[in-house]
Amino acid sequence: MSDWVQELHSSIHTAEQLENHITLTPEERAGLENIEGTFNWGISPYYASLMDPDDPSCPVRRQVVPRIEEMHDELGVWDPLKEEDHSPVENLIHVYPDRVAFCISSICPTFCRFCLRKRMVETFGNSISEENLQEGYEYIRNTPAIRDVLLTGGDPLLMPDERIEEIVGKIHEIPHVQLVRIGSRSPCTLPSRITDELCERLARYQPFWINTHFNHPKELTPEAVAACGRIVDHGIPMGNQTVLLKGVNDSAAVLKELGERLVAARVRPYYLYQCQVLKGTAHFRVEVERGVQFMRELRGRTSGFAIPQYVLDTPYGKVPLNYQYMRKREGDHVVLETFSGKIWREPNPVCTPCKA
Repeated sequence: MSDWVQELHSSIHTAEQLENHITLTPEERAGLENIEGTFNWGISPYYASLMDPDDPSCPVRRQVVPRIEEMHDELGVWDPLKEEDHSPVENLIHVYPDRVAFCISSICPTFCRFCLRKRMVETFGNSISEENLQEGYEYIRNTPAIRDVLLTGGDPLLMPDERIEEIVGKIHEIPHVQLVRIGSRSPCTLPSRITDELCERLARYQPFWINTHFNHPKELTPEAVAACGRIVDHGIPMGNQTVLLKGVNDSAAVLKELGERLVAARVRPYYLYQCQVLKGTAHFRVEVERGVQFMRELRGRTSGFAIPQYVLDTPYGKVPLNYQYMRKREGDHVVLETFSGKIWREPNPVCTPCKA
């Protein structure tokens, strides 16, 4: 049995196991007792090792240890993006004309408390059926507009190497598909999964990208950075998606350090997601205005490619949440605010047809 499979089988699923890693607070203990039957939970031993055993505000610990606050959420719903309404085939989500997200796994090494697909994801179990896969292949094959396929879940990288390569290969051979991507948090929560053999297999299907998910600088351990390095060294570009989470990364300083350390690991910060109105996540949600202010504080104070795009995902696609640097138009000038707050008037005459 490979190291990562053995670690997956050793995942933490009981309060007794968890107490070997941390001292539970009353809120955490109540969470563990009350979420049963409503929310799943589980933590990989590696990720558990990153938690501060004595600090319940630890940003790693807050992401994965259930708390009683999860049961107090009046706004939250199970499927805030209405993914099931956009699924012409079960587990395949088609919102944008030219791309689809195909959920090919229902398993994750660690169950994040803010997981968008907590309605379907488990920490150990089965991937989707072969019949469902065939239906997905057929839909993609019969929809020529699709040029980009994201394989997600769950975590697709928890399947055997051969199985992953088979799925990627079948989609890659569809003539109109130009790009295959995988979304995986394994580089962060189970870095032992990222083996040279896996990377060699995936590198055969260029162009191929991997998007991963780090939320806090503390997660960028030597093991995680090495896992990302193995991917990039095999010629596979990496992007990172972060979720803005209260008590985890809701400060410009943390986001700045995260972005800069990701870039140092050769991972491009891609999106910063506004936390969804998802059942059980009220205690994680940050006001959108604060998120916009964080982005403003980052601009001009770190490398541009270390700043992700702040977005709200909706049932009808992602909406950028931007600070408005263009203030107004004054005749043939546009008035702009620079990152430092200085005002600049840029000559930009309105074209004659536009004036008409």
